[in-house]
Amino acid sequence: MLIIPAIDLKDGKCVRLLQGRAEDVTLYSDDPAATARRWAGSGAELIHLVDLDGAFSGRQRNLDAIKSIRSAVDTPLELGGGIRDMDTIGMLIDLGIDRIILGTAATEDPDMLQRACQKYPGRVLAGIDAKDGMVAIKGWVEVTDHKATELAKA
Repeated sequence: MLIIPAIDLKDGKCVRLLQGRAEDVTLYSDDPAATARRWAGSGAELIHLVDLDGAFSGRQRNLDAIKSIRSAVDTPLELGGGIRDMDTIGMLIDLGIDRIILGTAATEDPDMLQRACQKYPGRVLAGIDAKDGMVAIKGWVEVTDHKATELAKA
């Protein structure tokens, strides 16, 4: 079994949102690199990162924290949250992010998802968040009229 620890980033810190609500934040650490080192030191084979500010705004907001994590560990990293265009994907790949997760972009721009998968084979994933069976986007703020199971089949 592969257990993938997650680090959710908000304002450059490691947090957890209560039921995805941006206003209901629990702070776990103000040092994301140290948190990543602890996960790596515990044997993590992959670390999942989420830029929560990016998910809500549509733009990467925690690049300094992401860079510090990348510098701190050799463990493969996957990142989602606010990645909505090819330039951002390329920039993150260049930073050393191993896998890119597209959620909102996969739903709103499936052609871009296809282009990204072709340009970066094996490094781009579609992430499907669902609420009551329907696809949720933009940091769970909007629920679409697409069934998650249908999107997964597409």
